[in-house]
Amino acid sequence: MVPILIVVCGVLLLLLLVVVFKLSAFFSLIITSLAVGVALGMPISDVIGSIEQGMGSTLGSLALILGFGVMLGKLIADGGGVHRISTVLINAFGIKNVQWAVVLIGFAVGIPMFYNVGFVILVPFVFAIAAQTKLPLIYVGLPMLASLSVTHGYLPPHPGPTAIGTLYHADMGLTLIYGIVVAIPAVIVGGVLFSWTLKGIHPNPPAQFMQADMPSDEVVPGFWSSLLTGLLPVLLIAIASGFTFVLPADSAALRVMSFIGNPIIALLISVFVAVFTMGIARGKTMQAVMISLEEAVSSIAMILFIVGAAGSFKEVLVDSGVGDHIAAWAGRLSFSPLVLVWAIAAVIRVALGSATVAGLMAAGIVLPLIESTQTSPELMVLATGAGSLMFSHVNDTGFWMFKEYFGLSIRDTILSWSLMESIVSVVGLLGVLLLDIYI
Repeated sequence: MVPILIVVCGVLLLLLLVVVFKLSAFFSLIITSLAVGVALGMPISDVIGSIEQGMGSTLGSLALILGFGVMLGKLIADGGGVHRISTVLINAFGIKNVQWAVVLIGFAVGIPMFYNVGFVILVPFVFAIAAQTKLPLIYVGLPMLASLSVTHGYLPPHPGPTAIGTLYHADMGLTLIYGIVVAIPAVIVGGVLFSWTLKGIHPNPPAQFMQADMPSDEVVPGFWSSLLTGLLPVLLIAIASGFTFVLPADSAALRVMSFIGNPIIALLISVFVAVFTMGIARGKTMQAVMISLEEAVSSIAMILFIVGAAGSFKEVLVDSGVGDHIAAWAGRLSFSPLVLVWAIAAVIRVALGSATVAGLMAAGIVLPLIESTQTSPELMVLATGAGSLMFSHVNDTGFWMFKEYFGLSIRDTILSWSLMESIVSVVGLLGVLLLDIYI
C-alpha cells in the first residue's frame, strides 16, 4: 500500500501546486514527477531519464496530430466553412428543430477543432440564431456547446482522447466508432433535454455579441465542400477501421487503407485538402495560407508541453514499478476498471479544471489495469474521457468563457454549464458500461 499512498500524495502535491500556488500545469507535472520518482526509491538519474523518455515517447506520436489538427481547424474557420455549415443546417431543420441543427454544427466543427477555438467561432452564430428566431439563448446555445465538449472529451483526433488512446494502445478507428455511439445520447440528454429545464435562467450577454456581423454567402465556400473538409479525417479513420472487418489481414488493399486511416496521415491529407478548399479556392495566396497555419501551430505550444509532461508523469509511475501495485490493488476491487478510471479522471478534473490533464493523469495511473484485467483499451479511452468532463467550475477556462459570453452569474453558470458537463460525463460512463456488455 505504501507505493499507492505515495502516488496519492503526488496527486495532492500536484493539486497544491496548481490550485494554491497557481503554478503552470507543465511545471507542476514535472515537479510532481520528480518528487514521486524519488519518493518511490528511484535514483535521481533514473527519474530524469524516465521524464525524458515519457516526454519524448508521448510527443513523438502526438505532436504531428495536434499540429495538423489545429491547422485544419484554423483553415476551416478562416475560410468561412463554419458559417456555411451553420446556415445550411439551420435553414434545413427550421426553427422548431433548431436544437438538432446546432447539435450537428457542434459535432461537425468540434471534431477537427479545439474546444476553445470552436467556442469562440460558434458563439456568434448562437447569438445570431437566438436573435433571429426569438428563442431563449440557453435553449439554442447549450446543445451546441454540449456537442463541442463531448467531441473534445471523447473523440479522436482531439488531443485528449488521442493521447489517452496512444497510452492505452487503443485502435483509433474503433475508439472513434464507439465514441460516436456513446457521444450521441450524452449530447441529447446533457445538451438538448437538459436545456429544456433551464427556462428560469436569463442570460444577459454583452451587446456587441448579440450584434455580431455574419459574412455574406458570396464569400464563403459551399456546404458540401465545407462539411467534407471538416469531417475528412474522421471519415478516413472510420473507413480504414471498417475495412479491417471485411478484408483479409494480409491484403494489400488493407495495408493501403490502414496507411490512409492512420490519424497522422488522415489529418495531413485533410490539411492539404483544406489548403485548397478553404484557402486557394477562396482567392488566398499560398503565402497567406502558410502564415495562418504558422499562427495556428504557435497557439498550441504550451498544450504540447503539458501533454508531454503528463506523459513524463506516466513514465515515472511505470518505470518505478508502482503500476504493478496499482494493478494488484485494483484487482481486488469489486467494481469495473472502467468505473475506476472514470472516477479518478473525474476527481482530477474537478480539482484541476483541465480535461486534457485529468484524462492523461488518470490514464497514467490505471495503465497497468488494461493488461491485468483484459479490459477493452478503446472503452478505457472513452471512460477516461467521460470522467475528464465532470463538473467544470471556477478553475476551468471553459466555465468562465461560458459565463462571460452569456452574461450569467456564477450561480446560474453552475446550474447550467457545470451541470451539463456533469450529465454528459455520467451518461458517457453509462454508455461505456453498456457497450462493455456486448463487446
